[in-house]
Amino acid sequence: MIWLCFTLVLSFTSVISDQNIDSSHIRVFPGKDQSVAGVFQVSDLNYLNQPQYSYNVSDARSLCLSLGVNIASKAQVQEALTRGLETCRYGWIDEHLAVVPRVKAIPNCGQNKTGLVTWRVDVKKKLDVFCFDESEATTQSKDATTDSPSDRTDFSGHTQSSSRAASSSPTSHSTSSSILSSSSSTPTIDYRAEPAPFVGGSQSSAGAKAILITSTCGLFLIAIIILAFIKLRRSRAVSTDIKQAEEYIQTVEWTSEEKTEKTEEAAQEDERMEDERMEDERMEDERIEDERIEDERIEVEENAS
Repeated sequence: MIWLCFTLVLSFTSVISDQNIDSSHIRVFPGKDQSVAGVFQVSDLNYLNQPQYSYNVSDARSLCLSLGVNIASKAQVQEALTRGLETCRYGWIDEHLAVVPRVKAIPNCGQNKTGLVTWRVDVKKKLDVFCFDESEATTQSKDATTDSPSDRTDFSGHTQSSSRAASSSPTSHSTSSSILSSSSSTPTIDYRAEPAPFVGGSQSSAGAKAILITSTCGLFLIAIIILAFIKLRRSRAVSTDIKQAEEYIQTVEWTSEEKTEKTEEAAQEDERMEDERMEDERMEDERIEDERIEDERIEVEENAS
């Protein structure tokens, strides 16, 4: 029972270590609530608040789980790339590959390649990690489905003749230009540190529950140890008392036997002395009898003469 509780304590301690992530030392890109197709990149920050590679494959997977999401797969990062996700830092994905999504070719990013640039490297290599939030991906997918008819209308309206565009109101022209600009441009890389958007809410609740369970289990373990210690002390005390009682009984028995032996010896001695006394008395009686008989014989002889 003690070992079971000890194992539970270790397990919940591990859970707490995963839940309690210092959000001031990680960066989420593109930013808070700005994942692309549910995919976002997490980097560790050094003391200068600059991103640094810090996670091997195992650490990367645990980090995503601690944020309440899963590590992204290659297909999920590829989908995010088609929707404009672009970074300049390698991150781990579910297939134990390091990838960097590139929209534009830059010499110092992704080997000057475009697309999903992969790098097969040792799983102990420390990099960033791509995480996938399924709920956010679903929300973005629903929003895209809802907005698609209006997007097509705005786009067709923008491609009308210049005379119709000129007759449009300034507000409509501004809106059309804004939509065209947003549809033709790609996200720029923002290296500003963003706190993790997922550490809180249900995660904090889960962490609190884990702390409560661990504390309860720890108290239970301490109580079991105390009870076991008290029981051990009592068993030792009982064992000592039993031993002392056995020694006392043995002493009493030995004393009783010794007294019995002495009593028997004394009785035998008394009996022997009584026998000797009786023998002395018998011999004395015989002597007296002999003397009497001798006196009578002498007296008879004298009378006869």
